[in-house]
Amino acid sequence: MKFSIVAALVVVLAITNGSEAGSLVKREVQAEVDKITQLFNDMSASITSTTQDMVAKMKTMEMGNTAQTYMANGKTKLQPLMEKLQAEAAKLQEQVQPLIGNIEVKPLTDMMEKFFQQVMDQTKALMPSQ
Repeated sequence: MKFSIVAALVVVLAITNGSEAGSLVKREVQAEVDKITQLFNDMSASITSTTQDMVAKMKTMEMGNTAQTYMANGKTKLQPLMEKLQAEAAKLQEQVQPLIGNIEVKPLTDMMEKFFQQVMDQTKALMPSQ
C-alpha cells in the first residue's frame, strides 16, 4: 500500500510537473507567436509606407513630365509669334532707318545756336540803354 501511495504520488507529481512544463511550452510558443505577429505587422506597415512613398515619387515625376510637355507645347505655339514679331521689327527698322539718317546733329545744333543768338540780340535791342 505504501508503495501504491508513493507510486500514485510520483504519478501525480509527474503529471503536475508535466502540465507545468506544457504550460511553459505554451507560454514560449505564445511569446514566439506574438513576436512573429508583431514582425508581420511591422513588415506590413513598412511595405505600406514604402509603397506610398513610391507612389508619391511617381506622381512627382509625372507632374515634372507634364510640366516639361506643357513648356514644350507652349514654346512650339509661341515660336511662330516670335518669328512674326522679329520680321515686323526688322520692317520697322528698315522704315525708320532713312528718317534717322536724314537727321544730322551738327546742322541742328548750329541752327539752334543761331536761333538763340537772334533771341539774345532782339532782347538786347528791346532793353533800355544805360
